[in-house]
Parts: sequence; structure tokens; C-alpha cells
Amino acid sequence: MLNRRCVAALLALPALLGTAGLAQAQAFPAKNVRWVVPYPAGGGSDFLARTIGQQLASQVNQTILVDNKPGGNTSIAAAEVARAPADGYTILSADNGTMVFNSALYAKLPYNPDKDLTPVTLMGKFPMILVVGPGSDAKDAKDFVAKAKAQPGRINYGSAGAGSPHHLAMELLKVNAGLHLVHIPYRGAAPALADLAGGQVSAMMVDLAAGAAFIKSGKIRPLAVANPTRLAQLPDVPTFAELGFKGVEAAAQVGVVAPAGTPAEVVNTLQKQIATAINTPAVRQKLIDFGIEPVASTPKEYSDLIRSEVVRWHALIQKQKISLD
Repeated sequence: MLNRRCVAALLALPALLGTAGLAQAQAFPAKNVRWVVPYPAGGGSDFLARTIGQQLASQVNQTILVDNKPGGNTSIAAAEVARAPADGYTILSADNGTMVFNSALYAKLPYNPDKDLTPVTLMGKFPMILVVGPGSDAKDAKDFVAKAKAQPGRINYGSAGAGSPHHLAMELLKVNAGLHLVHIPYRGAAPALADLAGGQVSAMMVDLAAGAAFIKSGKIRPLAVANPTRLAQLPDVPTFAELGFKGVEAAAQVGVVAPAGTPAEVVNTLQKQIATAINTPAVRQKLIDFGIEPVASTPKEYSDLIRSEVVRWHALIQKQKISLD
């Protein structure tokens, strides 16, 4: 009799666990959610989290606490979230640096993007744009490439920082077009743009969210977009592919991740709620106006994207011998 009872209990266990997981997902979130952003307030990642977070809060009737934790090319925030309880109440805005670049740029990291963090959804993309300052007489991107080839090592470019999507997007162009350009890293896109407009650097890759005001005012000129299609905000600016530079596609990709081990039911609930927030017409339009391409992918789609991006960008980083150690 005892053995029969044990067998019955064991057979019932999976069903009980499944019911518990479902109940946990249905109850989630039952308290405030802490949303960690690995950049200072005011930037594109911060805008994305706060805009979506505000809508998310109204959907789930809980407070979404945006917590800015900049530093270490996002590794400080990533390590903190990786150590947080795996219950869905601490999430992270993760970009290419967090999930793709850092593991190739650093020999040691305080977190492992594959083992310590679980992809929830890709929120949006910030496509990169090649821009030049007033001192450049390049008529278009083809002309810029021709001039750079004629003066190897004589033309410099700025970036938002070593290892940033802006930096690696220009390295991608360098490899694709066979250029020798000198990299001048800055602490953020804003000072790099200011020096580009002032003539201290010749060119840079920038996302529309950061560079729109400079482009609209005529302080800098866009030459090409590193996107599969033209941007609605810059309909007259061709893609690199249109100009014959196949494969020059790059964007800052910002998603949400949770600590590894977060129950699948909670991850799926988070994804559905965040996707609903992104696809709310008013929110979606705010993102587009800011220069963001809204996405709202599934956890699997985001995981698959990260894996493919790791292959692509790690090969480039190794080829260019880029290291931040």
C-alpha cells in the first residue's frame, strides 16, 4: 500500500508543479518591478525603458522602478541583475554590448551573457547612420569611401565609446570597403557629435535618436544608413546596400533580459506585457518619433538573434583585433 501511495504521489508531482508555475505566472507581477538601465538617464536606452515602463505600469497595476546603473560597458548593471533573484522582479535593458560584444571585447567579465541572463524580448533597434561634419566635402558615401582610400590613416572618426555599436558599425564599414581610418572614442554620443559638428573629427556612425537634432539643424550630414531599408525619417538617404556595400548593416539593439532561472511562465508573461506596451499606438509612435524601430520579439526570436549576432560580431572583433582589456 505504501509503495502504491508513493507512486501515485510521484505521478501527480509534475501536474502539481505545472499548476504552481501557472499560478505564479497568473499572479505576476504582485509587487513593484525594478527595471535596471545600464546607462545614465536621458539617453536612448533610458528613454526606451521609461516610455515602455510607464505603459507597462498601467497594464499590470504595479510601479515600474527604472534604476540607472551606468559603467563598465553595461557590465556593472548586467552583473547586478545576474545576481538578483530569478523571479522576474528585477529585469535589465540589455544592448549588443551586454549580450554580444562584451564577451569578445573582454577576457574576463563579471557575468556570463549565455549562462547568467535569460532573453525576454528585443524592444527596438537604433539603426546606424554614417554622418560627416561641415569640414567634409564628400558628396555621398561612395565619395567618402573613395577619399578615405586615397588618404589611408589620414581621416579619423568618432564614436560613443570603444566597443560601442557606433564604433563597431564603423569597423564593419572599414572591413567591407577596405578602409584605414583612425578611431577617436568619446564618452557617449553627445560629445562625439559636438566635435563632429565642430570639425574636430571627420565622420562617425550615429543612431537617429542621438543625432536627429544635429542632422535637422544641418550641423552634420547623413551619407548612408546601415539598415536593410531606408529610414522613414530620412527618405532621401540611401542604404549602404543601395550604394554597393553589401553587408554593412548595424544597429544598437536593446532588449529586456532577466536573471537565468527565471520561470518560463514568468518570462512569457513579461514578454507579452512588454510587447503589448510597445504595440500600444501612442507608445509605438513615441518610439518611432525618437528614432527607434519597435520590435517586441518573442523570447526565442530574441535568443536566436543574439546567437546569430555573436557569430557575426565576434568574427569582426577578432579580425580587427579589438580588445578593451
